[in-house]
Amino acid sequence: MASLVIRTGRADLAFDDIRTEFGLRASFPAAVLAEAEQAVSRSAGDRPDLTSIPLVTIDPPGAKDLDQALCLERTASGFVVHYAIADLGAFVTPGGALDTEVRGRGQTIYLPDGNVPLHPTVLSEGAASLLPGVVRPAVLWTFTCSADGVPESVEVRRALVRSQAQFDYASVQESFDAGTPHPSVAALAEFGPLRRALARERGAIELQLPEQEIEPDGSGWKLVTRPRAQVDAWNAEISLMTGMAAASIMLQARVGILRTLPNPDAAAVSALRKSASALQVPWPSDLSPGAFLAGLDATRPESLALFTDATRLLRGAGYSAFNGQVPELVTHAGVAAPYTHVTAPLRRLVDRFATEVCLAVTAGQELPSWLAEALPQLPSLMGASDSLAAKVERASLDQVEAWVLAGRVGQEFDAVVLRAGDQEAEVFVSAPPVLAKCSGRQLPEGERIRVRLAEADPVERRVRFERA
Repeated sequence: MASLVIRTGRADLAFDDIRTEFGLRASFPAAVLAEAEQAVSRSAGDRPDLTSIPLVTIDPPGAKDLDQALCLERTASGFVVHYAIADLGAFVTPGGALDTEVRGRGQTIYLPDGNVPLHPTVLSEGAASLLPGVVRPAVLWTFTCSADGVPESVEVRRALVRSQAQFDYASVQESFDAGTPHPSVAALAEFGPLRRALARERGAIELQLPEQEIEPDGSGWKLVTRPRAQVDAWNAEISLMTGMAAASIMLQARVGILRTLPNPDAAAVSALRKSASALQVPWPSDLSPGAFLAGLDATRPESLALFTDATRLLRGAGYSAFNGQVPELVTHAGVAAPYTHVTAPLRRLVDRFATEVCLAVTAGQELPSWLAEALPQLPSLMGASDSLAAKVERASLDQVEAWVLAGRVGQEFDAVVLRAGDQEAEVFVSAPPVLAKCSGRQLPEGERIRVRLAEADPVERRVRFERA
């Protein structure tokens, strides 16, 4: 982990300017709050009591909006995976004030000093969240899988559940490293790698770029990068399996909404192969882009450059709603399979609607009119929301980078050249972890160089380096 901390007593090192710039508001109208409060006391309806399943949650430290809880069992013939998802359908009345408000928001927007929630916190961090030790309405997915991790049967139903414990990724990873995992997740160490192997066989594309994170540190902020823990990757496979199963249900019924991404075009793959050749990284002709990228050592500078180049393989993500006629594009190139979002309804609008489709279809019921009418609206709502979330995240990182580096203009740093043009390149400085532009003619892509900080402007949120 690399980090650099800026400590200051200044009250202006907050993110209110970004909230104002992008029109973000954490508060909700009075009618929405009133409806949410009423929903808390509403009965969850007649549903089976499955609180005996020893579910647990794995989330970032301190999280309160807990969407998923899981329990894995190793059986004589394979695995049984229980995956409980927060049931927002028990709280949101279609066409009501709350429904209208969250459609306008699209998703929870995260900033370093507090989020802008999709739902009022009385729901997202309270009555709808799968907090430990309390009974909650949930949508329970149950997968019966073969010994190689392939689902043989899938069941989805509403139920009452109770999480036994709330864990974070680091503590779960430590428990596996010590050989003492919680019984509910012990099988994850076997099941997770099986699912990841299946993903590689499908040709799934995963980029192992360093992720910048912003953390509080006293009265200031620090930038950090963290290697992805095995548990994080294993846990993500459970969510991906669920999204793939939901997409399969929708496609069979010819109704729903998919998360799509076109396959990389030949020109993008050819350009990546040329980059690999220039960097002297072997790429066998029979190896798919996903398999090639999965085999790279993420700590090497040439690998970082190739991961950056490979972002051009994953362009054109969107949502495709359908009812009666299956769309031409039904797959997601990153997953290498049909896929949809159903596992984060507290934080993402589309998941609630996609879940309701799966529940109706598997129950042999027609979609209610409100749901059928909403499907065509979701792609544009989610597209706008995704774009906003990405801009806010980038602005927040730019702001902290400028704060951290302010006063260090003229100092030199080690950097890796990620993507080079004729006059400038994108570089990654590891300490502090910063992605920024660097001026210089034909900088050596995939190599380490020394750079000098030329500009760090907190007002403009701009950082620029030059070759030393």
